[in-house]
Amino acid sequence: MLSTRAPAKINLTLHVRGRRADGYHALESLVVFSGGGDTLSLTPGPSLSLAVSGPTAPAAGAGDDNLVLRAARHLAERVEGLRLGAFRLEKRLPVAAGIGGGSSDAAAALRLLARANGLAPEDARLHEAARATGSDVPVCLDGRARMMRGAGESLGPLLAMPLLPAVLINPGVPVETRPVFARLGLQPGESLSGAAHPEIASGASAAELLALLEKGRNDLEDAACLQAPVIVDVLAVLRAARGCRLARMSGSGATCFAIFAMPQLAAKVARAIRRQHPEWWVKTAALR
Repeated sequence: MLSTRAPAKINLTLHVRGRRADGYHALESLVVFSGGGDTLSLTPGPSLSLAVSGPTAPAAGAGDDNLVLRAARHLAERVEGLRLGAFRLEKRLPVAAGIGGGSSDAAAALRLLARANGLAPEDARLHEAARATGSDVPVCLDGRARMMRGAGESLGPLLAMPLLPAVLINPGVPVETRPVFARLGLQPGESLSGAAHPEIASGASAAELLALLEKGRNDLEDAACLQAPVIVDVLAVLRAARGCRLARMSGSGATCFAIFAMPQLAAKVARAIRRQHPEWWVKTAALR
């Protein structure tokens, strides 16, 4: 049995530059990953299957539309005689939450199949299968910080990042991505005004990085708050927390994050929020 982690993907920034002629939105986003997340294992064999368990399994589903199976099928179309097998997914991340849980699971499936079949991590067919599976899957293949541009197909170099202690909150309200983008009201070929994304240098200190992040934004935040007003409450709670250095929504929501100076402070804040809002999914994380 082969096993790998499928961490949460956090968009520290998400700038929408406009909508392309092909209908996709053109993005600029600094993406980092958490230390924890889902776990995916693979027992190699002749047939393809998926079993899902864990606290958020009911929302994830184990049918043919699960991104783990879709990724495996896309790779099988590109690699003749690909050895498949039985996947088992331990699902802990919330679904439709703006943290790329399904995309990270799909990327994990591609990594496991590459190991089972002796494919190099840089094999172009892995990246082709990732792009065919979903816009966020390519950036999740490495699971390390980098800039993501376009519709997810353009990736910058890997970035050496300082560890950012954080608190993640999802209020338990699924937010579908398509309606959030639709609220922007952009027509194909139309641009969205806004300051350019700050240049992120590899090896920046935590203080330098936070100063740059403050110049960034998430252009989907307002639209997502209209879709799910509870996001406003989550952001208010995080921004009011003692020691919060930056609070923002990730992806298209509803998960939000706050960055703190020390892990102990993040843990203390998370405990307090859990007591006040036991219905929320509240986790500490080490983002990098």
